[in-house]
Amino acid sequence: MKPNLADMTNTELKRYMSEHRNDDEAFQAALAVILSRSNPANRYPPLSLTEPNPEAEALLKEKLKKRNEDER
Repeated sequence: MKPNLADMTNTELKRYMSEHRNDDEAFQAALAVILSRSNPANRYPPLSLTEPNPEAEALLKEKLKKRNEDER
């Protein structure tokens, strides 16, 4: 007997997916339920390229500089 995935909480669904990770049909069914619950209004807004965040820009430049130094 298959469990009623719609009645499970997200935590229960994640546990179910973990326990059935090798069963493609069960995994996909649980994933479909979780994705159906997502609210598109909660997505992150796009980054503003006209007004970049100075802190984020400094962090990215630092990481790029370090990566370039590591590649040498």
